[in-house]
Amino acid sequence: MSPSSTGEHIIKDYDTELRRLQGEIQQMGAMATQQLDAAIAAVQKRDDEAAHRVVEADARIDAMENELSHDVVRLLALRQPMARDLREVLAALRIAADIERIGDYAANVAKRSLALNQTIPVPLAGSLPRLASLATALVRDVLAAYHDEDADLALAARDRDEELDRAYTGLFRELLTYMMEDPRTITPCTHLLFIAKNIERIGDHATNIAENVYFLVHGTQVGQDRPKRDATPALVVDDPR
Repeated sequence: MSPSSTGEHIIKDYDTELRRLQGEIQQMGAMATQQLDAAIAAVQKRDDEAAHRVVEADARIDAMENELSHDVVRLLALRQPMARDLREVLAALRIAADIERIGDYAANVAKRSLALNQTIPVPLAGSLPRLASLATALVRDVLAAYHDEDADLALAARDRDEELDRAYTGLFRELLTYMMEDPRTITPCTHLLFIAKNIERIGDHATNIAENVYFLVHGTQVGQDRPKRDATPALVVDDPR
């Protein structure tokens, strides 16, 4: 084999390995969003069996992230990529870690739903699907941006995290007010607060992915700080009594 043919073969093998990494990330992302959808459905239906399935399935995402991490280490050692190729590999590693955390938060929602099912139903549980739909839309958009290497789509999705933060703050305020009006709802509303916080954190990891897509495309970090609209740390609810 001539030196030029050898070089072309190496480049082709490297490109194949990169595409495989990207495919694994897309598969992980799809699984994570499906997990979140299933967890929210389990909350709405008060379905213990469905919640258990979500918790058990999280191990598959963890295993995929571990395998992808090993693949990245091997690729770095064997290929020693530089410049854009190195950014491709680093972005894959970082994005996989964020997707794994998204899967963890979806599993946390399912675990919390098991405790919620032991309490009285709370009407405000119906507000969670909108919060979850905002989060899953962010995840799907940033994964599409990664697939297409579209930095503009990534930044647009990143900016929409403000909407998710505002929705979370609104639900937080409603739940606190509900607990103050009826102390019997304190336990279920506390579970709902934890569920809502897990969903809000999924949005944060989606914005991390968006910033890594921007880094992949441009080779620089996003210039401006990410806007946050989660006002819950400073939230004071007036006593309705």
